[in-house]
Amino acid sequence: MQSAGSGWGNGLLGVIIFSGSLPATRVAVGGFSALFLTSVRAVIAALIALAVLGLLRQARPQRNDLASLIIVAVGVVVGFPLLTALALQHITSAHSIVFIGLLPLSTAIFGVLRGGERPQLPFWLFAGLGSATVAGFALSGDGSVSLTGDLLMVAAIVLCGLGYAEGAALSRRLGGWQVISWALLLALPLMIPVALLTWPPSWSGVGVPAWIGLAYVSIFSMFVGFIFWYRGLALGGIARVGQLQQLQPFFGLALAGLLLHEPVAWSMIAATMLVVACVFFARRYA
Repeated sequence: MQSAGSGWGNGLLGVIIFSGSLPATRVAVGGFSALFLTSVRAVIAALIALAVLGLLRQARPQRNDLASLIIVAVGVVVGFPLLTALALQHITSAHSIVFIGLLPLSTAIFGVLRGGERPQLPFWLFAGLGSATVAGFALSGDGSVSLTGDLLMVAAIVLCGLGYAEGAALSRRLGGWQVISWALLLALPLMIPVALLTWPPSWSGVGVPAWIGLAYVSIFSMFVGFIFWYRGLALGGIARVGQLQQLQPFFGLALAGLLLHEPVAWSMIAATMLVVACVFFARRYA
């Protein structure tokens, strides 16, 4: 029980941190290309990871962990950041909520395939209802459509779910922050050349918001958030804790209302209550 409670607490912190990722990416691609943003955020996070690994003198992962670390790197270090950055050049961050609402299902499916979990049938019913609620809420307030952007987001969600599930399973042996750290270092030899090749010819057109967005996705989205998220998935269960991701869009909207004084509609409150109920019941049957 203590382990499950800690898993949910860590997972919730991870979701709160990740809730700012897509808006920050949307702001950052206003000043940087998608390829440069993807590569440089990975380089910055990898340098932080290298310093922490060296400071705490962590042992290198075993050879049989290499395949799993490659999957994590492809899924969450390269795949999801790059595909979402490309997608957000075609769609709004609000529209991307539709697909983030499907991420818990993707994570749960790969939790079964890669993590050996076996949720009960009611879990899938509540997980599906929660995802449909998030998608329906997002679609009700956004009429923008882009086939290219939507397909990129679908691919991003598939790779992200795979990276989450694989990293969570590996975290049971290596630890959450160690998994994302080694995955970042594994991707570093590829990310450095890409960053240099896509280096902006001039920095004069890059505004302060783009720099803030880059800093957020590099430090928090790419490193700090994974410390809590992978630990939460490993302790509380991939499918179970993964359902917390359904709350991510609503955290973002709540923060906008709190910090930017944007109005909070009754439909948001109703949808949030339904999603919380779905997360609660999905947890019982995972």
